[in-house]
Amino acid sequence: MADLPERTAAAWIDRPGPVDAIRVGELPLPAVGSGEALVRVEAVAVNAVDTLVRSGAYPTPMSFPFVIGRDLAGTVVAVPDDGSAGGFAEGDRVWCNSMGHDGRPGAAAEYVAVPVERLYPLPEQTDAVTAVAVVHPAATAHLALFTHGRLRSTDTVFVAGAAGNVGAAAVRMASAAGARVIASAGRPDLEYCRSLGASLALDYHAPDLAERIRAAAPDGVDVYMDTSGRNDLTTAVELLAVRGRILVLAGLGRADGDPPLPVGPLYTKDASVLGFVISRARTTELAAAAERVNELLSAGMLSPRRIELLPLSAAAEAHRRVESGEAHGIRLVLRP
Repeated sequence: MADLPERTAAAWIDRPGPVDAIRVGELPLPAVGSGEALVRVEAVAVNAVDTLVRSGAYPTPMSFPFVIGRDLAGTVVAVPDDGSAGGFAEGDRVWCNSMGHDGRPGAAAEYVAVPVERLYPLPEQTDAVTAVAVVHPAATAHLALFTHGRLRSTDTVFVAGAAGNVGAAAVRMASAAGARVIASAGRPDLEYCRSLGASLALDYHAPDLAERIRAAAPDGVDVYMDTSGRNDLTTAVELLAVRGRILVLAGLGRADGDPPLPVGPLYTKDASVLGFVISRARTTELAAAAERVNELLSAGMLSPRRIELLPLSAAAEAHRRVESGEAHGIRLVLRP
């Protein structure tokens, strides 16, 4: 085992709260328990869900001080000597996208003890910063589309908010699987959506958006995925094909309340509405998603639109920018 420090740089909270609840300093080096590996972190992504956990809007068990953050990429520096490391060894480059939830400490630290069942190899020649910027949205998109949405190569999928992190990954992954993708985004982002594989990209501000989707898919949309959180379920049901699936994966805490659901048209189409959050994914599901994410990373098919690197000391500023929407189109990554 390499010589290790007694303490680690970290960003944490002592209670859920606003951005200024985040503290940055040093904490004791985490002990490596059975079934864990100690990772020297190279990069940590900042996700919208991180801000929801930190604020308390998305309640989850926490032990304080609670290190924030979900996603990390780095190198294994220590494993337990009881044979429970799951094949990982010192020197392995790895990533994880499910820390900081359900009692697990977060990723925003120089050293993190990660359960090996949530740890995945980082493909050769893949930069840690690039990887950590895409693994969470890509795994989310994979689980939403294929595990819950049962997407097939013959399907037509509509992705709302297609220029965002999860939306862009969904367009890329659905088109790579052979599905036909209709995307909506702001006008400046339409060419970007086409470059990801969308066969049709539409301005979501257009007053005739629904009519244009209907004209492009006269038999209906098989999978309707709204990453923007608007969740216009009335329009979604109208646009669905028979046995179509609506994926609801954003929109927590809407100021205008929950949208109405037209139950009659929904059930007479044999259609379904599926709520999905990656935090409840089983470890087997996460591992299957990670395998596909690694395939696409190795093929150079997953890359963030824009990355901005920040020091760990800027964790609060990063959370503020994500919450305010200032980071639209930018993937903020912390370097411990």
